[in-house]
Amino acid sequence: MRTTALRWLVLVVLVLLWEAATTLAASTFFPTPSVIVARMHAMWFSGPPSTLFLTDAAIGDILPSLGRMAAGYAGGALAGVLLGLALGLSARVYDYLDGVLQFLRAIPPPALITVFVVVFGFGLRMQLAFIMFSIVWPVLLNTADGARSVEPLHLQTCQVFRLSRGERLMKVILPSALPKVFAGLRLALSLSLIVMVFSELLPGTTNGIGFQLTYAYSTFDLPAMWAGIVLLGVLGYLFNELFLVVERRVLAWHHTAQQLVG
Repeated sequence: MRTTALRWLVLVVLVLLWEAATTLAASTFFPTPSVIVARMHAMWFSGPPSTLFLTDAAIGDILPSLGRMAAGYAGGALAGVLLGLALGLSARVYDYLDGVLQFLRAIPPPALITVFVVVFGFGLRMQLAFIMFSIVWPVLLNTADGARSVEPLHLQTCQVFRLSRGERLMKVILPSALPKVFAGLRLALSLSLIVMVFSELLPGTTNGIGFQLTYAYSTFDLPAMWAGIVLLGVLGYLFNELFLVVERRVLAWHHTAQQLVG
């Protein structure tokens, strides 16, 4: 409770300093937090109770963005876990493909946007493929590393008890790899929000948070632009906190074991 209170206190102090600095500066390009929050409320959260206070703009822009992000994240995470386990279970295949994987991982996803447009065209398919490609690498590499780092003694015990390949995977390898899998999933979650917004900045997009950012910038509606930026920060924070809650529940046994060892 004390740590939580201190976090909120630091946040409040920073917002107050931001308010004071922007008020004194009186710059058109940097509206005050109170102006930004008021614009966020007017744009997205002043709807009727029947829609959970969401406006038509929120339903038409925020929800589609979250849908794209969720679909791309789910597809990329699933592919990363499956491919990572397959690579981690075969040391020879991992050694052969490690250089290729590191090369592909090092390519910035925006540099390949032309390729995605040519292959998939503008629209939802390109956006989902772009998100999946962008986030698959941290999940894949962390999962493969986790599968490769299983204690040899555990694998020898599996052989002694004559466990099948599926039983070894589900009862030994996957639980041992889960901490690193979740590390990759957490990185991919924050990355999926970033690339989702980037995909909505491209031509052919008709809705979404990124689309609204572009529209606000083109019309010089700076409070609306800052409202979108702040909304993305809030969403990123909430997603990270929810992910940590899930991670703590799933890996409760791992944290307990670490405390006993420590």
